[in-house]
Amino acid sequence: MTNTPSAEARTKAEEALKKYDRESNTIEHDGWIGKGITLVAIIFSLFQVYTALFGVLDAHIQRAVHLGFGLFLVYLLYPMRQSWSRKSLHTVDVIFAFLGAAAPLYIVASYESLVLRAGSTTNIDLVFGIIGLLLVIEAARRVVGMPMVTVVLLFLAYAFLGPYMPSLLAHRGLNLEQLVSHLFFTTEGVFGIPLGVSSTFIFLFILFGAYLEATGLGHFFIDIANAVAGWARGGPAKVAVLSSGLMGTVSGSSVANVAGTGSFTIPMMMKLGYNKNFAGAVEAAASTGGQLMPPVMGAAAFLMAEFVGVPYVEVVAAATIPALLYFTGIWIGVHLEARRSNLKGIPRNELPSAMNILKERGHLAIPLIVIVYLLVSGYTPMKAALWAIILSILAASLRASTRMSPREIIHGLELGAKNVLGVLVACAAAGIIIGVVTKTGVGLKLASALLQLSGGMLLPTLFFTMITSIILGMGVPTTANYVITSTIAAPALIQMGVPILAAHMFVFYFGIIADVTPPVALAAFAGSAISGGNPLRTGVNASKLAIAAFIIPYIFVLSPQILMINPTPLGVAHILITALIGMIGISASLIGCLLVPTTMLERVLLFFGGLLLVHSGLTTDIIGFALLFFGILSQYKTRKKLPQA
Repeated sequence: MTNTPSAEARTKAEEALKKYDRESNTIEHDGWIGKGITLVAIIFSLFQVYTALFGVLDAHIQRAVHLGFGLFLVYLLYPMRQSWSRKSLHTVDVIFAFLGAAAPLYIVASYESLVLRAGSTTNIDLVFGIIGLLLVIEAARRVVGMPMVTVVLLFLAYAFLGPYMPSLLAHRGLNLEQLVSHLFFTTEGVFGIPLGVSSTFIFLFILFGAYLEATGLGHFFIDIANAVAGWARGGPAKVAVLSSGLMGTVSGSSVANVAGTGSFTIPMMMKLGYNKNFAGAVEAAASTGGQLMPPVMGAAAFLMAEFVGVPYVEVVAAATIPALLYFTGIWIGVHLEARRSNLKGIPRNELPSAMNILKERGHLAIPLIVIVYLLVSGYTPMKAALWAIILSILAASLRASTRMSPREIIHGLELGAKNVLGVLVACAAAGIIIGVVTKTGVGLKLASALLQLSGGMLLPTLFFTMITSIILGMGVPTTANYVITSTIAAPALIQMGVPILAAHMFVFYFGIIADVTPPVALAAFAGSAISGGNPLRTGVNASKLAIAAFIIPYIFVLSPQILMINPTPLGVAHILITALIGMIGISASLIGCLLVPTTMLERVLLFFGGLLLVHSGLTTDIIGFALLFFGILSQYKTRKKLPQA
């Protein structure tokens, strides 16, 4: 059985990617313009690799060069208006591209003078600073979207209007010179931690992902998933879950994952008999988990390591069990739906042999294994990613069928530079938000307001934080969402005694799950575009399947051992067992089937029984198990009454 998507499925996937993933909707240049842009992208990647090999530059300079390359490419690749020609450059884009490069490079050229002046800005500084800030905001509009720009403008307005705000949020206000100086000429604003992480760790991990994609690792994952799970009940849906989980180890984009694996898996699911709204939902829910799956998580995970002050490998370790629980939850959901709809797997004689796949292409996974080893062994994320990039090229060369040509290796450099632009711009724009927060102290004020709103109680605080993260995530990328919520909501949770890593993981998870939460569920919309289903119904189904992601963050807070925070073997085992049983109950309730289709009473028993097991306490466990027992007993009695097939 071949796993090549049909031309129609491939076209739908490409259209969905361009429609729902703004980062992929670029101008397709050819001729000397295209070659020039390619050359700049390659030089950008080489600069990043060079600094990784021989040491990064001074923080401000490293980030300024990174932003200069990024803005230059953004304005040449993303048009001012979507209606403009996709083949030609407009004069305004060229002007903005050169200004976008000039503003950050002004810092590089004047660095010694700026340091000696120690915060005192001249008129020319002010001009370049204003140009730089405006071009970062416009780049965010083009690449990320208006919701991000709206949030940035609201924070900027707050910086100016501090004296006129309600007493709880009031501050003395900033003038234009103070704001520009802080946001553009220090490492507290645009050139703050987010851009610093983008200019080091994130770029190299995205470049690593680009090379793994070029080696054909994605096809290997789909084929091996097919061989392992294709024969099972509801096989293609389980293939989607497994392949998306594997793809998630190297990719951090929900919509890109849907387009990449969905062009294979969604038609397979529909052919087997899955409803098109459910087929799109399976892929959307599974692909969204890509940002949660180590070792290459979403860009926000690298920021988390910096904000929390722990090595990235600790974030990876903390995220491993929750990610496995998430994908297990989706697996349970698709299995129960297959049982409810009586959907069979693919005949074994139509499936590829797992051993043959491993013999032919198993070597492509070597870099992934090595990067995990390097991170665990104490290598910095930069060095680990750098060696993994080199190894991905060498590993692919072990067989002629996967060997990369010099042209493909160079193309990987180009692809890596272009793939980082969305994260780069989001990080720069998020830096503006952080700059306003640090200058005005609004973060602590909003945290205090959140505590007042929740009455100082933990569960209401968690609930309001969840709602804020999901709403922001509907229009703001995960990176910016995490930056905002980690500076506003996470401090409130920490004040209530929640471990710092658990608080940050809580907001990180809910920022990601917004991709499958209606009404704006971009991953679900992409899935529906491929399946031909209804976007809203696909989003609702995806939310049901991804129910684990709504539950697991509460486990972070209530039972931090799941994040390897002061763990004991017995404690972790207890949490895992109760969480898994709880997810089975909740999934059965939402799908409407466990052993047989459920009644309304059985749904209620299974849902609340499962929910109580999420809180790993003796009383809640006893009540939860009791409710599940009665729900399962009722199911068993119903099945006994049915005629045997």
